[in-house]
Amino acid sequence: MAATEVDQKQLAEQLLAQAKEQGVELMGPNGLLNQLTKNVLETALDAEMTEHLGYEKHDAAGRGSGNSRNGTRSKTVLTEIGPVEIEVPRDIDSSFAPQIVKKRQRRLTGIDEIVLSLTAKGLTTGEVSAHFQDIYGATVSKDTISRITDKVVGEMTEWQNRPLERVYPVMFIDAVHVKVRDGQVTNRPMYVAIGVTVNGERDILGIWAGEGGEGAKFWLAVLTEIKNRGVADVCIVVCDGLKGLPDAINTVWELAVVQTCIIHLIRNTFRFASRKYWDEMARDLRPVYTAPSESAAKERFTEFTKKWGQQYPAIIRMWDNAWSEFVPFLDYDVEIRRVICSTNAIESVNAR
Repeated sequence: MAATEVDQKQLAEQLLAQAKEQGVELMGPNGLLNQLTKNVLETALDAEMTEHLGYEKHDAAGRGSGNSRNGTRSKTVLTEIGPVEIEVPRDIDSSFAPQIVKKRQRRLTGIDEIVLSLTAKGLTTGEVSAHFQDIYGATVSKDTISRITDKVVGEMTEWQNRPLERVYPVMFIDAVHVKVRDGQVTNRPMYVAIGVTVNGERDILGIWAGEGGEGAKFWLAVLTEIKNRGVADVCIVVCDGLKGLPDAINTVWELAVVQTCIIHLIRNTFRFASRKYWDEMARDLRPVYTAPSESAAKERFTEFTKKWGQQYPAIIRMWDNAWSEFVPFLDYDVEIRRVICSTNAIESVNAR
């Protein structure tokens, strides 16, 4: 354990012991955490004032400097442990602009995050306000909560419409169905697009809320919007096997190669088969999608067809229909195949 960790633990134990001796509570308006927060904030504000003026408190260097300290003013800020009353230093010409607790700021950043988290979980402004009253003993009006969420909506809108790169070597697109509260709770598809830049960095290009089930028509509108934001070309688009999606992609980027997600293809295969055959069928499919070339993959799939075709003709038709979008990744080295063979990058984002 590092020395600083030991010192912090010893300090905490000393403070708790002292608070216990003096009968001071841990929480509450006059509790230990409240006083510690007050002291930390006021110490930070004093340090900011010293940096602003250029000299320490009571230092003779400040005489005749044209500006100096001018007492303090009381201010109550809302924190995760409840309201904390602090003394904010002032200067004569009112040029001091603190950063730790800005002018007119009444909430520390963590409070905004709590409001957004509760709102994202479906609580109304009234329920969020009541939560703060019950848990923190602090009043946060419905209007304040609305202003916090409205500010984030504005930032999201700006992010959603930002200009994008001109070319993305790889783009992943997929939709996830989530429960959304809009008057009532309904399942709605959220369309997600992730682009891989020429520098190899992944960038979430946007998230769009759709209506009903996932559809190629909505994807066409999403991809057109992405193009209008500056994306002139995409080399490979990785997607699921949604009917009509390859045509939508090539309508927007004519030369883009469409790669069907192998994971989706395998999952859909199992939907047609009895569960008792899944393990055996997975073993028989592995040589198809790990083949060194398209011709080798075709040979392995012919063998798969001979074994399973009579029992499950729908599986064979599904693979035949998806074959042109299944095989593009086989032209690349193993390292690149791992990147472009599935939409796992999207599913990771969706899970979070």
